[in-house]
Amino acid sequence: MSITLDPPRAAAPRPERLVDLFERGLDAPICLTWELTYACNLSCVHCLSSSGRRDPRELSTDECKAVIDELERMQVFYVNIGGGEPTVRSDFWELLDYATRHHVGVKFSTNGVKLTPDRAALLAANDYVDVQISLDGATPEVNDDIRGPGSYQTAITAMRNLRDAGMKNFKLSVVCTRTNIPQLDEFKRIADEYGAQLRLTRLRPSGRGADVWDELHPTQEQQRELYTWLLAHADEVLTGDSFFHLSAYGESLPGLNLCGAGRVVCLIDPIGDVYACPFAIHDDFLAGNVRTPGGFTDVWRESALFQELRAPQTGGACASCAFFDTCKGGCMAAKFFTGLPLDGPDPECVQGYGEELLAARNDPAGSPRPSGDHSHRTSPPRPRSAKPVPLTLRRRDDIEAMPVSACAASPLAGFVPPTA
Repeated sequence: MSITLDPPRAAAPRPERLVDLFERGLDAPICLTWELTYACNLSCVHCLSSSGRRDPRELSTDECKAVIDELERMQVFYVNIGGGEPTVRSDFWELLDYATRHHVGVKFSTNGVKLTPDRAALLAANDYVDVQISLDGATPEVNDDIRGPGSYQTAITAMRNLRDAGMKNFKLSVVCTRTNIPQLDEFKRIADEYGAQLRLTRLRPSGRGADVWDELHPTQEQQRELYTWLLAHADEVLTGDSFFHLSAYGESLPGLNLCGAGRVVCLIDPIGDVYACPFAIHDDFLAGNVRTPGGFTDVWRESALFQELRAPQTGGACASCAFFDTCKGGCMAAKFFTGLPLDGPDPECVQGYGEELLAARNDPAGSPRPSGDHSHRTSPPRPRSAKPVPLTLRRRDDIEAMPVSACAASPLAGFVPPTA
């Protein structure tokens, strides 16, 4: 009797995960951040773009509309608009209307200074607009130390106006710091009171944040507290994939758990420069400019920098870590601006590897600086600390805007902010 054996079957290929596709990049960004202006009425100590004064080279209204036309052709679903304070641009409302009429949804971040009841009513009537109100303390004492005197009340008033106008699920956006981690439950209560959705994001050592990161970034104990809190509120709180480095505690947090720089996210700054990451405004991450032939489309699809970022990554020193598949080595911008190697661990690595590298730096003050500073302040920035120090935030009451040109004059001249 003879036996016929079937030829061996090839192993079935592993189904491709969505995150694998994202790592190779897409034809259009999923999350495009566009800073319309560096002008701002505040001087937040952790501002990632060092905003304050308007840059006279800002894209004009027509240039902004041309970019929106490109985004429509690329089928970009929505754009995150920020700054600076975007609403201080005189054409902001015109551009918002133009974008939504051209099938590009707008999510914009604001400190609330121009969200009057009338503006809130217009926003609530537009289904293609989402609003993020920035608040970095659940009490005036904590918030105003970081964002400036009166900013807490301005944000609360803006949220009240949006709620009263009938706007649902706008966002209360919080940058997590050492001073506000104990207030997470209170932030959630505030969001619920005004019908908002809480959105927590990570403090990065970018822009002016580089000067206060040692003082303000959460301690290891607070990172564990934040991780536990996020797991408990996973269905209620947004994070924008900010905390994927915390997944090395064991269980992955909701989201891609991936650095999307140049793959699915990028930044357009006020003068049209395109950076790989909203948190990495530095020449090393500059991919091109929308004013060049081919515009934003060519920068996104053809930039040598973006092609490099989309190539397979080895993982470097983190590849042997048991948690590499969940944290992917952490945040590129956080590593870069703290002077750590890009192929090494995140400075806030929950396994402690980042702390070891931070302690071994020869000159922390020599870490890379942002490529531009548009701050209001006229004095030199605070020196960086060589190690974490007790929190001694200075109030900014004594810091005045010092116009250096007609373009740098106060963006709120003649405007009376809404009152409670």
